[in-house]
Parts: sequence; C-alpha cells; structure tokens
Amino acid sequence: MDLDKLRERINEIDRELIDILNERTRVVQQIGQYKHDRGLPFYAPHREQEVFKKITDLNQGPMPDDALHAIYREIMSSSLHLEKPLRISYLGPEASYTNQAAIKKFGSSLHYSPQTTIDDVFLEVARGKADYGVVPIENSMEGAVYHTLDMFATSDLKICAQINLPITHHLLSRADRLEDIKTVYAHSQVVGQCRSWLDKHLPQVNIEEAQDGIHAAKQATEKEEHAAIANILAADRYELDVIADNIQSVEGNTTRYLVLSTESADATGDDKTSIMFAAPDRVGSLVEILQTIRDFDINMSKIESRPSRQKAWNYYFFVDFYGHVEDEKVQQMLAGIREMNIYVKVLGSYPDTAS
Repeated sequence: MDLDKLRERINEIDRELIDILNERTRVVQQIGQYKHDRGLPFYAPHREQEVFKKITDLNQGPMPDDALHAIYREIMSSSLHLEKPLRISYLGPEASYTNQAAIKKFGSSLHYSPQTTIDDVFLEVARGKADYGVVPIENSMEGAVYHTLDMFATSDLKICAQINLPITHHLLSRADRLEDIKTVYAHSQVVGQCRSWLDKHLPQVNIEEAQDGIHAAKQATEKEEHAAIANILAADRYELDVIADNIQSVEGNTTRYLVLSTESADATGDDKTSIMFAAPDRVGSLVEILQTIRDFDINMSKIESRPSRQKAWNYYFFVDFYGHVEDEKVQQMLAGIREMNIYVKVLGSYPDTAS
C-alpha cells in the first residue's frame, strides 16, 4: 500500500476525531451548566464506571481496553476541568506515589495540591479548600495505613472512590549507560525491594539512603554518575531518563488509595461499602456483629481494629464489604447491628473498581 495515502488517511481520521471530541466537549459543557444550576457534584464516580464499562463493551480491537481507558481518562479529565476547575488534595510531596494514584483517577488536567500529612488532606476537603482528597489506606505487603483509619473516627468525610496502584520502581539517571553509574540514591525500604536487581546489575555501586523517591531523584540530578530508584513521575519532574524499569524483586506490590469527598457515590451494581463500629466490651459481641453481616449474605472483604483512644482496651473495627448502602439487604443489616445498641458509622459506598 502507498505510505503517503495511508498517512493522508490518518490525517483525515485525526480531523474527524478532533471534530467529534469538540462536539463531545460542547455537550459536557451543557451538562456542567445543568449540574451548576442544580447544585449537583461535578465528579460522578458511578458515571465514570458506566463510561469505562461502555468502552470495554464497544471495543472490538485492535486497540486494547487499557489503552482506550487511558485515553478516555484524559478526555474526562479535560471535561471535568471545563465543567469546574476541580482541586485535588493528596498526601505529598509532588510526584509521590499518592500523586501518581490521584492522576490515575482524575487525569492530568485538574489542579493538584500536595499536603504534608494525611490530617491536612482531610482538613483541606472538610474546609472546602479542595474538592476531593486522595490518601493511602493499605499496602498489599505492609498492611493498613492506620493513620488514615484513625482519621475516619472523627471526620465526617465520605469515601467516594478507590484506586489500586501497582508500586513499581525504576532506575533513573542522566547517565548514558548503566556502567557509568557510581552512586544510587533510594529509600532503605526500596533498596530492600530491589536488592536482587542491584546485586545482579550494579554489584559495586555505592548505595546512599534518601528520605523518599523524590529526594532520591533530586540528588540524582547533581551528577551524571548518580542515579535514583523512584517512580515514573519523579523521572518527568527532574528530567531523568529511565535506565531500567520495574526493577523490584517481588511483583504484585500494590497500594490501595481512597478518594475523600463530602458525599458517597451513587450505586453502580458493583460496589463496595466501608463502615466502622464499636463492639461492646462483652463476651461474643464481635461474633454477633459478624454473624449479622453473614446472615444477610453480605461478603466481607476486610476487617481491621484500632484503639478507640477514649478508654483503655476499647476498639473500633473497620469493615469493607461488597454492596452499596442503598441496597435493601445492606440497610437491613445495618439496622440489625444498630438494634444491638452498637455504634455504626458508614464511611462511604463507592464503585468496586481498581482505577
């Protein structure tokens, strides 16, 4: 086939795509005006879920679903920005894994505000300085992030979405070759996670501890013989090349993040709900609560306990289960627990999706 003709066809398709995307954007602006007039939230996790499902159902290839989802993530991000310039608060610093998770969820068109602590993320959203917040809740290897759990005991914010981010480590540098690297900066925990690769490929290199991946990347910019182990956002921020990617020794290391809002998400039919409760200090009380959840055929996916900080040896329990708080059997289950004079707080219902 003639290459020039194929390229001309690509140009025609691009013109059509631009026209269609702008037409879609004009409809989005009308939706934004409708939401503004009625005081409706601009970000709708349930609608986002519907769009991604529709894309998957319509896609017949050859483009893979993940690639189409990434394209639509940016389309929806720019659309959200046109509806309202949303501000997303997250546990910083900039280019941290939480920042990466936030961009995975909301795209690159919105305004991101790094915060020093998890408390600050909650406060930014609670005070209306941010529309949404992103905080870590658990890691597949290290377990729960207890400070996030503790914040829910006193905060009125709701969980409206979740994000699962695979934790991948990359060797970043301005060196031309792997052999030119003399010093590698990395957090001590990250060094342990990449030890096998380092021993094999850089056995003689000098390892220097860094506070985190961002500080490691910054130090790697000082000399061409320096390198850092960090994420891909750090490479972009400090204009470092990826010398080697995915150098972690163990695959499957994933961190789960929560999106904080003042409202839960609408039901999608494939949802998860998080609650917390205080079990009375009597024999069998926790068993009775868990039995009530089981009696309503509700599948519980997680349970964690935390000290109540109000009385010695009193605990809050945090539970995730499948279903939405608007589901009839979930409402009946919660009513059954409350009939036992047990304090129950719904932390939020949200789509059970990984992105």
